[in-house]
Amino acid sequence: MDCRRVSALELLLVSGGVMLMLLLLLVHGPAPVAAWGADGHHMTCHIAEPLLTPTAAAAVKSLLPEYANGSLAPLCSWPDEIRWMWKWMWTSPLHYIDTPDFLCNYKYERDCHDELFHMDMCVAGAINNYSSQLLGYKAPSANFKTDAVPSEHEKNAYNLTEALLFLAHYVGDIHQPLHVGFTGDLGGNTIMVHWYTRKYNLHHIWDSEFIFRARDQFFGGDLTALTEAIYLNVTTNWLEDSLKWAQCPSNSYPCPDPYAEESISLACKYAYRNATPGSTLKDEYFLSRWPIVERRLAQGGVRLATLLNYLFSEDGTSQGLAI
Repeated sequence: MDCRRVSALELLLVSGGVMLMLLLLLVHGPAPVAAWGADGHHMTCHIAEPLLTPTAAAAVKSLLPEYANGSLAPLCSWPDEIRWMWKWMWTSPLHYIDTPDFLCNYKYERDCHDELFHMDMCVAGAINNYSSQLLGYKAPSANFKTDAVPSEHEKNAYNLTEALLFLAHYVGDIHQPLHVGFTGDLGGNTIMVHWYTRKYNLHHIWDSEFIFRARDQFFGGDLTALTEAIYLNVTTNWLEDSLKWAQCPSNSYPCPDPYAEESISLACKYAYRNATPGSTLKDEYFLSRWPIVERRLAQGGVRLATLLNYLFSEDGTSQGLAI
């Protein structure tokens, strides 16, 4: 999720070398990156995968490229990796929502637009859009892999692969509180603080540094152990909460607006509080906020699984979680 906004000038400065990068990406798959950074997205999708119904799990597997080896989690940061490429720069506003400074609330009609006020160009709009696309998924026929000439089904499946990866990523993004932050500081991107002994912007700290520190301090640097600990909470200690997180108002899916409302509320209550420019954030900030980050990662995984279970269900009804 590490986000820096793309300006109109930057759009004009992209060189032809980007096309070569895109070609290499399509041939070899996405290159790994060291960063709600890449680790956060991997965790969200890793938590979601065991919660998929057999039908949804089969659909996800059928849409993933072969190099993914049937696992969604390693590709969940793909939209961050390609957003600097000319073809994909239009997706930059889809990673976040800017809300009016200090109001601490979110309204779709007011806030879901890009800098040019094109409506639906925000992370909530993206979740709605890619969910709608995935509703068009149909299970492949027996000869899907062997047709000599690409069928309309195969062409559609390629587009749905992109839709799946975008959706999985954006469900993660909307749960990072500062992805629904204030317009004036670009979701904390312009607030420079000291995180222990290092200087970062506040957005990056919530994207990545919380996860890095929890991984190293509590799990000896083992991200898998951290992720599995959160998943264990989802299915045991937090099970009652997890079942509530999975619900949408009026049983209508998707429902990104409540997730955005949660994020801006948490941003005001926890992320921005005591994090003024130039301040130093240490254990008091980290230890009091880590439970928030931990639960947002869990909620993202639970809600992604619930949404995919619904989108890929055979009868178009909510399937809940495969617990």
